[in-house]
Amino acid sequence: MQVAIALFPRVTALDAVGPYEVLQRVPSLDVVFVGERRGEVRTENGFLGLTVDAAFDEVPAPDVVLVPGGIGTRSQLDGPLPEWVRAAHTGTRFTTSVCTGSLVLAAAGLLDGLTATTHWALLDTLGGLGAEPVTQRVVEHLPERIVTAAGVSAGIDMALRLVALLVDDVAARAAQTLVEYDPAPPFDAGHPSRVGAEVMARIAEYAAVRA
Repeated sequence: MQVAIALFPRVTALDAVGPYEVLQRVPSLDVVFVGERRGEVRTENGFLGLTVDAAFDEVPAPDVVLVPGGIGTRSQLDGPLPEWVRAAHTGTRFTTSVCTGSLVLAAAGLLDGLTATTHWALLDTLGGLGAEPVTQRVVEHLPERIVTAAGVSAGIDMALRLVALLVDDVAARAAQTLVEYDPAPPFDAGHPSRVGAEVMARIAEYAAVRA
């Protein structure tokens, strides 16, 4: 089964690489990084380069589409990426997103009237594109073949769920063990509801630098 992970300028690295690390552990899944053209794209802060191995027109019918997020999604809401997602979705087993990748799915018309999730800071934006935003970590619409994940690290959870859906629960547990995904964070700070004003002010400071 072919899994196509889309890349574009200013993508969030872990949105793509986190699911990749899970999915590529399963021998029956062939992961390819796709984009508008072959070659390198730089992540959202420009520090890291990721390589597009195949152009969209070279991967017209993947079994799974995965669209990561990042600041770069804002400039990808029309044009080749949503057009490819819309066309590929007609034959996918699952079309998925991580973080603000769901904005691209919405722009492609795939989330109209469906609950979906994204990074907490962009839930209103997602709602403005026709989806019904919710704060769940992973949202599934299996009859519609749509799965969305919340911000960044949630992509790992979604990838494990995809392995269970595509193969079986044993494969998902094996992949989880292989990557030693056993989170025990040192701080209970994974969502704005669990932090105070000081942390939120620092987030705003960091976000202003990256904008």
